Amino acid sequence: MTRNFLALLLGASALTACAAGPDYKAPATPTMAAAPFIGAASPAVSTTAAQDRWWTLYNDPLLDSLVSDALTANTDLRIAVARIERARASLRGAKADRLPQTSLGASVVRSQTSAAQSLPGIDRENTIYDGGLDVSYEVDLFGRVKRGVEAARGDYAATQADADGVRVAVIADTVRAYLDVTATAERLAVAERTVDLLDQSVRITGARFDAGRSDRLDVIRVTTLREQQKAAIPALLADRDAALFRLATLTGRTPQELPDTVRAAIRTPQLAQPIPVGDGQALLARRPDVRAAERRLAADTARIGVATADLYPRITLGGSIGTTALGGGNLFGGGPLNWVLGPLISWAFPNQEAIRARIGAAQADSAASLATFDGTVLQALEETERALSAYSHAIERAQTLSAARDEAARAARISLARQREGQIDFLTVLDAQRTLAGSEADLATATRAVSFAQVDLFRALGGGWGMTAG
Repeated sequence: MTRNFLALLLGASALTACAAGPDYKAPATPTMAAAPFIGAASPAVSTTAAQDRWWTLYNDPLLDSLVSDALTANTDLRIAVARIERARASLRGAKADRLPQTSLGASVVRSQTSAAQSLPGIDRENTIYDGGLDVSYEVDLFGRVKRGVEAARGDYAATQADADGVRVAVIADTVRAYLDVTATAERLAVAERTVDLLDQSVRITGARFDAGRSDRLDVIRVTTLREQQKAAIPALLADRDAALFRLATLTGRTPQELPDTVRAAIRTPQLAQPIPVGDGQALLARRPDVRAAERRLAADTARIGVATADLYPRITLGGSIGTTALGGGNLFGGGPLNWVLGPLISWAFPNQEAIRARIGAAQADSAASLATFDGTVLQALEETERALSAYSHAIERAQTLSAARDEAARAARISLARQREGQIDFLTVLDAQRTLAGSEADLATATRAVSFAQVDLFRALGGGWGMTAG
């Protein structure tokens, strides 16, 4: 019996070569996606291959350690890893459908019949022992199980790509928060220097007023400007605290646990080379969201086959062996042994409308996934071009504001010298100092925007997951 059953299993396995539903083919991407980026002409970027560990281009050991901490302890990454494990378990379950299903059962039943139902001299109490082993195997003639494994494998790969996307976001957010800490510290230093400069103007103007060489209104005006600039400091301190608290959360810490070295960071790291961006083809192969969309399309295409296979008969080979006895002494004897072996065919026919409805739903899901993939490709290219443009123009703006700040500082020095010589009135000096203060603040803000634009570009390029993927 066992030899015959094994022969049936082997023969059934040989019949599972075909599979219902369409075979998956990876969708084509736009031809022009392989072309260089429009924004790659900027001298701030290069067309060499994008770097995976891009944050190391800042050459900042403290930043490197923070990114490492985030990849280890970030809660969003822990959620993503848990989802990978769930998808892996589902894939194991789908693969298990390829194997014979077995169940082992045993029971003991003690019963007593009524006197009216028993013949004289017959024992009214009985103990029935029952045990058996059941084995079943689905002959996957039409690929239902095969397509189910393909779908589970696609879902699993998609969750891995999703986790890579979370890594990209976590790394980018961590770097951005760190740059916000340092850039805000620099903006705070600019504001404090401006207040110090205006403090000197207040003292000079007060001395001139005491000497009768200046008007009381001049003292009021310069004091007002000093207080206005001083009022910006609390807001900058709050911004820096918010960036520090955000950095703590991203690295899996409470705000109190953030190292003092981070709190003491006051210099924004700079890139010593143009940002390597590669081309569109490499971008699409690297971006986790594109890979996730492609794998979900593969999974949804396989589900069409799962639904289509239900149109055809489902054949299951089954067998069982067991024993039933009225006493424990007869349980393992040859008499009570029983076995069953044979195929079971089930077929939802002729009413298959419900199955065809499921097929239609699966085809619609596949069409939606294809549209999602196409849209994700276009969005990836758009985000990268937009980030390249924003970065280039942010640099231009910062350079222009740097030149304006230098001219404003020169004008402030000249106006002070001329005022001492009595060539101009204090209003001109005050206006020059106000212009210098505004130029310093604008330049600090523009420099911060350049740093953020760098992070946005790196994030659009989709790097940072390679060393931890899988």
